[in-house]
Amino acid sequence: MQKKLIILGGNPETGVLVEVANSMGIHTIVIDPNPDAPAKKFAAKTYDIDGFDIDGIVAIARKENVNGVLVGVADILVKPYREICERLDLPCYANEKTIEAFCSKDGYKRYCSKYGVQDIPGIYLTQDNNVKKPENIEWPLMVKPVDSGGGVGMKICRDEEDYIATVKNVFKYSKKGVVLVEKYMDSHCDDMAVYYTFKDGIPYLSATYDRYLTRLQGDSSPIAIGTVYPSKYTELFLKDVHPKLCEMFSGLEVTTGVLNIQFFVENNVFYSYDPGFRLQGEAPHIHLAHINGFDHREMLINYALSGTFGEDDFSEKNDVMMNGKSACSVWVLLKDGKISSIEGLENIKSHENVNFIVERFKVGDTVQEEWVGTERQVIFRIYTAADSIFGINQTIEDIKNVLKIKDSNGEDMIIEWLNPWNTDSYIFN
Repeated sequence: MQKKLIILGGNPETGVLVEVANSMGIHTIVIDPNPDAPAKKFAAKTYDIDGFDIDGIVAIARKENVNGVLVGVADILVKPYREICERLDLPCYANEKTIEAFCSKDGYKRYCSKYGVQDIPGIYLTQDNNVKKPENIEWPLMVKPVDSGGGVGMKICRDEEDYIATVKNVFKYSKKGVVLVEKYMDSHCDDMAVYYTFKDGIPYLSATYDRYLTRLQGDSSPIAIGTVYPSKYTELFLKDVHPKLCEMFSGLEVTTGVLNIQFFVENNVFYSYDPGFRLQGEAPHIHLAHINGFDHREMLINYALSGTFGEDDFSEKNDVMMNGKSACSVWVLLKDGKISSIEGLENIKSHENVNFIVERFKVGDTVQEEWVGTERQVIFRIYTAADSIFGINQTIEDIKNVLKIKDSNGEDMIIEWLNPWNTDSYIFN
């Protein structure tokens, strides 16, 4: 009997999850309010309803006799995912504490404080507050909604007038009606992230990676244009931060799932921000599947259907240093405009070091001006792996040399290219 799985959310990254479920012989049902949501084109069945419509989704699940429910690549849907699973008595990797800690920026700050994890200095505002600039934080400031991801609603402010107007505008992006105002961590900081797997209550550090951000987009949120694995900060992170996070995970009673946490690093001090308790847009799982031989997408799908997460040999396969290899994701970001031509994509797909490409736009699509400064302006994420950082750097050059994307005026649409990584930082003993 074919098993049925509801997947919440319809963005392109979730589409890849749907394809994996299809390849496993599962009847997929995608729920998203947008009839044209990209993930829907892969699903066996779709419903055009909001992911927050708990009653509606529970009714669909019962009507369809589904065997499991899973959230896709969308932070805001983790909470309704838990509520739906609870109502249906189906496996769910999130609990009440983890929702509070990992699915809102204000909850995460509280738990960081409790467990001694350094986060970015900041304050919270509601619409009842005086929106005056916090005196203890210097310009520039980063203003963001507490419960939105992917750069949506985020803006850097450099003076009082812009700050007040921005705060008032950003409230509309927060379902909670709460805005976070933080010290802006500028280009002097490094940016890295860590990716955990939780199996049977044990936290495994599965990947670390450094991120390179483009800052050529004015005061919108900086967006990654590339990542490299493992991070040059892995050893320091394991010594200084990992033990505190493990205490937090124990206190939150995390037993199952995947968690990504980003950090700024300044003078070897880690400033934690932006947890994601679900599969990521960056998709470290693609590198882990290619190099270490386990696939978080398959693990989460099986868990949703059976309550079992991962094989018995997972701990043997898990290696944060990626068995001595290097991996890199190349993000291609576009300026706003209509895409009139894409050249070189087939060459890149056949490159020996390229193992996957997420394609988010095609010729004829338009990148909206309001998407600039969010992950919605990403056209491709290109996943590469090599025996060393030297192979990665050569692959970056190969991609740059062949990929050309032009708008309707014949102008180059690519905002900025990822530069080769500093090889001295990525040769590990």
